[in-house]
Amino acid sequence: MLLLKLSEADGVSGNEGKVRALLKEELASATDDIWTDTLGNLFARKGKGKKPRVMVAAHMDEVGLMVVGYEKSGLLKVTKVGSVDDRVLVSKPVLVGEKCLPGVIGAKAIHLQKPGERRNILEIENLYVDIGATSKEEAAELVNIGDYVAFAAKPHEIGNNCLAGKAFDDRAGCAVVAELLKEDFPLELTAVFMVQEEVGLRGSLVAAHAVHPDFALVIEGTTANDVAGVKDTGYVTKLGCGPAITIMDSSFITQKKVLNLLVNTAEKHGIPYQIRQLTTAGTDAGAISRAHEGIPAAVLSVPCRYIHSPASIINLDDYKNTLRLAKAFLVAIAEGGLSFEETAEKIK
Repeated sequence: MLLLKLSEADGVSGNEGKVRALLKEELASATDDIWTDTLGNLFARKGKGKKPRVMVAAHMDEVGLMVVGYEKSGLLKVTKVGSVDDRVLVSKPVLVGEKCLPGVIGAKAIHLQKPGERRNILEIENLYVDIGATSKEEAAELVNIGDYVAFAAKPHEIGNNCLAGKAFDDRAGCAVVAELLKEDFPLELTAVFMVQEEVGLRGSLVAAHAVHPDFALVIEGTTANDVAGVKDTGYVTKLGCGPAITIMDSSFITQKKVLNLLVNTAEKHGIPYQIRQLTTAGTDAGAISRAHEGIPAAVLSVPCRYIHSPASIINLDDYKNTLRLAKAFLVAIAEGGLSFEETAEKIK
């Protein structure tokens, strides 16, 4: 299953090569054109010259760490790449550098901590990565400053139709976009697998300028906070309730006609959906929508518990229904559901 391969692959922001290679191999025979830009975005296109031109997009990168120094003892000092909760880091197994050296994120043992220290979250400045080296010199021979550190986590089935693993934000989106590209739609479809979303939506702005689509559909992984101790109004999304539709986040507001078409399409085809109940954080749609003179866009998300951790959980029905809704939505766009020509004429 492509989703499992993508989840297990390492691809911290700026180091997405393994994920890109997997996708390129998967899609080589399913596209008319496939190429990579200078920044590392992967593009794959079908139906060149048809109208409208639609971009479907997901980001390849995941959060992680980077080596920034060595201790005399051989321990590695690290910093965060992307938004990582310090609380999920201690004692987690990791892979370091291009050689994927096994390591463990460590901290001062609890019985050596003072009472005040035990009450505080262990922040990244007080953590290190242990690769078994016994001196600074030995560590420096094995690992370079700037080497990436990725969570070591193999995806696996859990509970009732769920998967646990890392990087479902946004490898679940990458898998959906890859499956869309294997279908035939009466429009020009350009799939873009983007880099460096987790550090500031960098790949998406470049990609949007290159493709210049009439419309962009972003497929994401988003927070599911439906856990003990959280009131239902704070859930954001719930596992098993279908793909989440974004009305607004910190970077983007969905146009009303786009939102209506998404909702109406889901209801017409009996596809369960939910509204993302969070207006913070940003998505690639925020950068894409600001390219050129503006690009209309939408965001569909796969709900994900414990996001940005090595032990995230998604529901496979949510994943499948995200793919179903995306397919139906592209058909609705092809049938004129968003009237791009009319919009362009009004702008003139």
